[in-house]
Amino acid sequence: MLDTASKKFVLYHFWVAFAAFGLASVLGFYQVLERSGLLPLIESSRVYFASVSTHGVLMAFVLTTFFIMGFGYATACNALRMPLWNPRLAWVGFWLAVAGTLLAAVPLLSGKASVLYTFYPPIQAHTLFYIGATLLVVGSWVWCFIMIRMYLDWKKQHPGATVPLPMYATTANAILWLWASLGVALEVLFQLIPWALGWVDTVDPGLARTLFSWTLHPIVYFWLIPAYIALYSRVPQAAGGRLFSDELARVAFVMLLVLSLPIGFHHLYMDPEQGSGFKLAHAVGTFLVALPTLLTGFTVTASLEMAGRTRGGVGLMGWIGALPWRNPVVLAALLSLLMLIAGGFGGIVNASYAMNTMVHNTAWVPGHFHLIFAGTTVILYMAIAYDLWPGLTGRQLHSTSAPLLQLWTWFIGIIVLTSPWHVLGLLGQPRRISSVTYNSLLTLAWTPYELAMIVGGAIMLASALLFLHILAKSQKKGVMAPASTLDQTDSAESGAPVHSLLNGFKVWNLVILVLMLANYGYPILQFFLTRTYGSVAFGY
Repeated sequence: MLDTASKKFVLYHFWVAFAAFGLASVLGFYQVLERSGLLPLIESSRVYFASVSTHGVLMAFVLTTFFIMGFGYATACNALRMPLWNPRLAWVGFWLAVAGTLLAAVPLLSGKASVLYTFYPPIQAHTLFYIGATLLVVGSWVWCFIMIRMYLDWKKQHPGATVPLPMYATTANAILWLWASLGVALEVLFQLIPWALGWVDTVDPGLARTLFSWTLHPIVYFWLIPAYIALYSRVPQAAGGRLFSDELARVAFVMLLVLSLPIGFHHLYMDPEQGSGFKLAHAVGTFLVALPTLLTGFTVTASLEMAGRTRGGVGLMGWIGALPWRNPVVLAALLSLLMLIAGGFGGIVNASYAMNTMVHNTAWVPGHFHLIFAGTTVILYMAIAYDLWPGLTGRQLHSTSAPLLQLWTWFIGIIVLTSPWHVLGLLGQPRRISSVTYNSLLTLAWTPYELAMIVGGAIMLASALLFLHILAKSQKKGVMAPASTLDQTDSAESGAPVHSLLNGFKVWNLVILVLMLANYGYPILQFFLTRTYGSVAFGY
């Protein structure tokens, strides 16, 4: 269980994450305004791309990494009923990640790292950006090590027992991140930092993009797994029921771990360096990774139906109305599942080679990405924060209605923002541009959707600020929470016996190794076997 020092430690992680989220939300709204082309006074390609890069890094790396680490520490201590292993090392990991974030922030905010969150060369960022990103990742590796160590210690103390589902999933996420981050680590350490320091004159963009693709899609599931942990472990309880199937949940997490890694080439369909056969293999894997998401949708919906019928819901759909919609965790889960359905459809389009060619470099892609990330993932991060806040701070949320308003406005803002993006993509508007400067009748068709995006962005910004206000006011001025609510956590008791394949990771690590060698071995090795040409830097 979390002691007072550990609760403070988790809160430090959450507040770094949410501070990054707040700043990124402001930058995101600026980008919607600037990109629309409707306000010429604020148009500046230099400021725009600095803003986009900072927004992307803060959301995709800082918010997620610190939130996942904080939530992971809370989950491990609560689920295993164990104290945090080696708090000093945990603090070292935290401060490494903070130092990396601050180092990277300097060139980002000064316009010297406008390389987007993918930082694809030959656009070059300042060396501090790459070093800062490296320290952030190293800090997260400390978290991975601690999670795996606590998992192994618990198994040693409870031989033959079933690891509690939240901890099993958290360990899977730590293992996933160690595998996934290796690609970008190799790129940064052996290509980008030496190149930025001037130790080498050129860099091979093809190799860099291949290595980054190793990380680019698995990181999505690194973000998603904490949300799925909430769906499986907190939502059924909050709805007044129980999880439909613990084993199905474990199958889903194992599939996410194994299948999410060797699929990065669907981001490289338009790149000439990789052969069509390897792209096809990654495309098949991309379709397969949709299976654990479908399984999650089924299992969570079944759990909610059981809860709704327990609460008196009758008829085919009566259980939906019987659910406690005024519980923030349940509301966020229902809204996230709706967005996951729409976002999942877009993901199938992106994974399809032929359809991808139509939408790859258009506004469709950020529409899909934001629907999954800012929609499905972040709304559950918010729900987790609301759920854990009384236990972490000792104070109740200062309002029961404000969190519901905040979640609904976030959902509405996401829909209003991303729907026009999808349409604009089908109408041919390119992504990664600072403003619309085309002089044609086509751009007139874009205008209504640009206006809708501004409305959606404004709603999301207001919702983000309301979220931060609720947490800050609750922590400072909330009513003291009753002692019985301070540790409302997942059950630490191990569940019913499960197959060893669903209670450990040795076999799955071997499977991952084989799949990664098959799907990335030659595609990376070819850059050293054949003559390739480097590119000089350009950028700030």
